Amino acid sequence: MSTTVENARQGLIKKVRELAYLHSPDDLFTLASGRQSPHFFDMKPVMMDPEAAHLIGVLIHSSIDNLGGVDAVGGLELGAVPLTGIAIAKASKASNLRGFIVRKEAKGRGGRKTGNPPGIEGSTLNTGDRIVLLEDVTTTGGSALKAATRLSEIGCEVVACITILDREEGGLEAFKEAGVNLIPLLLRSDVTEE
Repeated sequence: MSTTVENARQGLIKKVRELAYLHSPDDLFTLASGRQSPHFFDMKPVMMDPEAAHLIGVLIHSSIDNLGGVDAVGGLELGAVPLTGIAIAKASKASNLRGFIVRKEAKGRGGRKTGNPPGIEGSTLNTGDRIVLLEDVTTTGGSALKAATRLSEIGCEVVACITILDREEGGLEAFKEAGVNLIPLLLRSDVTEE
């Protein structure tokens, strides 16, 4: 029996609450963006959970199907690495969907066999490829938008960024301003019930 999109979404909300969400109104968390928040989401246990990974894969592919003609998925290390694996593993056998990783800091060499520039690894990316970025948690969107800029500079078209969770702290607006569609699988308010 296949998993419907709505069942996947509801199941993922439960998994995020169970495995990723911490709430501490009296002792705030400092986020990667530098902001402080009473809400913290560690998506690594979610992405490494077999049931949650299946649900994420269903939701990612549903979103990709609505975008039409996507050539490759990937994003910044570390969060996008397991997401890229999930997306590629859940692709149909007839799919030509490729995966890639953008390093936060290039190692000084590109893909030796792929022809990618330094800092972009995995499958070969070609001029004109339609790309979907993947992200585990979006706060301001800064890191993923830097990756979008790097990909645009090599001639790829970044059509969207799919994130597991949008913290609803300005990321949607930042992506809109950059001309990239942000597609959250979940919103913070879905999980926190605030």
